[in-house]
Formats: sequence, C-alpha cells, structure tokens
Amino acid sequence: MEHTLEALKQKLYDKEYKLTPQRRVILGIFAENPEKHLSAEEVYDMVKKTNPEIGLATVYRTLDLFAELDILQKMDFGDGRGRYEFSESEVHHHHHLICLKCASVTEFTDDLLESLENAIREKTSFEIVDHELKFYGYCHKCR
Repeated sequence: MEHTLEALKQKLYDKEYKLTPQRRVILGIFAENPEKHLSAEEVYDMVKKTNPEIGLATVYRTLDLFAELDILQKMDFGDGRGRYEFSESEVHHHHHLICLKCASVTEFTDDLLESLENAIREKTSFEIVDHELKFYGYCHKCR
C-alpha cells in the first residue's frame, strides 16, 4: 500500500494537526522501511543518525499521535515493546509470523480466514470489521 506524504499530511490537517519537521522525519522512517514493524526505540535510533535534536520523548508522542489518527497501527508481539506499521485503510489482509528466537516479524499476506469470517457472520449475524492473527515459531534462520 502506498502512503503518499500528501495523503498523510491531509489526514493530519483534517484533525487540525500540522506536519512538523519532526513528524515528517518520523513518517519518512516508516516510508523507507515499509516491511518492518518498528518499535519507538528503533525509530529513535534511526532518527538520531540524521536528526539528533529529536528526542525519544518526541518519538513516543509522535507515534502515539499517529496511532490515534490511524496513520500507524500499534501492535503487540509479546516482546514487551509496541511496534508500529502503516495502518491499512482497506480490508485486513495480512498476518504476522513472529520468531521466538530472534524476534523477527514477517508478514503473511494471504487472508485464509475469509471463509471462517463468513461462517461466523452467517451463524451469529456478527459483523466482523477486522481481525489479527499472529503465528509464533522459528524462522528459517533460527531453526
């Protein structure tokens, strides 16, 4: 999914926030690393290489704001740290494979739960709007 700076900027403006230089830098980190699920500390380590004036507290506040505005999605992979990725505006169609040894996170894009969701909807009249599925195991490097 492409996340254009203009679309993200508009999302901020719609909620009466500005795209400050610090927010722009943090968004750039996610745009440059779309396949990664970054923690606040990892974002801070990347940011301080080129923008040492941006502090860890600013990174935390910005990530919280982006999650609140649904620009980023905050996830818990059971390692004690929140991790972030761009929110998906379309239907939920990826899951996460989490290595118990090296803590790598890989996305699995096939949505195999669609038939289960349809069965649940038919039997219970419950309208599912999202789901989250995490698989824990060992990646090919750690096996």
